Amino acid sequence: MFDEDGSLDPLLKFLLYVVLALAVGKMLWEWLTEDVGQWITVDVWGLIDDHPWWTGLFVVGGLFMLLLLGGILSFLFGAYARTCADDRFAAPAPAPAGDAIEADALTFRMKQLAAMSATGFEQACTDLLARDGFRRPERVGGAGDLGADVTARDDDDRLLIVQCKQYRSPVGSGHVQKFNGTARPHHGADLPIMIALNGFTQPAIDFARHHQLILMGRPELKRWAHGEHLYDVLGIRSATH
Repeated sequence: MFDEDGSLDPLLKFLLYVVLALAVGKMLWEWLTEDVGQWITVDVWGLIDDHPWWTGLFVVGGLFMLLLLGGILSFLFGAYARTCADDRFAAPAPAPAGDAIEADALTFRMKQLAAMSATGFEQACTDLLARDGFRRPERVGGAGDLGADVTARDDDDRLLIVQCKQYRSPVGSGHVQKFNGTARPHHGADLPIMIALNGFTQPAIDFARHHQLILMGRPELKRWAHGEHLYDVLGIRSATH
């Protein structure tokens, strides 16, 4: 019924809207065909036939009120549109001191992460590291990065080398082996971490365990993206956390 981010399934939401629209439509149809038809054909027409002068005066007065109301609304909406146009081109006011957004408020939904580009996914991981208080988080991924997409240091001055995989299928052992060949020997990682949006194959997990690589699959990534500290998710201890 609900997806992993807690949102109602889109198909179920659409079906609920359809059922609600059909129910409302049925009620309106019954009201129009029974009550309104009777009211127009008998009550209203009888009133017009008995009091033609009063009916004409009422219609003229109603038209006048509609025209007056239309003029007022036109004036109000015109003034609002001019105000919006002025605001759009005005220079933004500086934010008051102390109103900065707290970094620990940052969260992502899994469907947001899935919809990002590969670069956007790396940047999201960088921003989450900054939220958790890591020092100098930086996205360094690109051509020739040799497996390092994001780097950061914790309060113990340990170097994190993070590789981010946004693949639609689980990451295989070959990618983990390549990361193992560069994370420590080339980059000097104290904590080599590999993040996969859709998890890892069992051979990849077995290889990482043997070579002491840290893997973050979909369940762990969800907890991290939803607000838990990285070290709480991975079970890593540090002097300050």
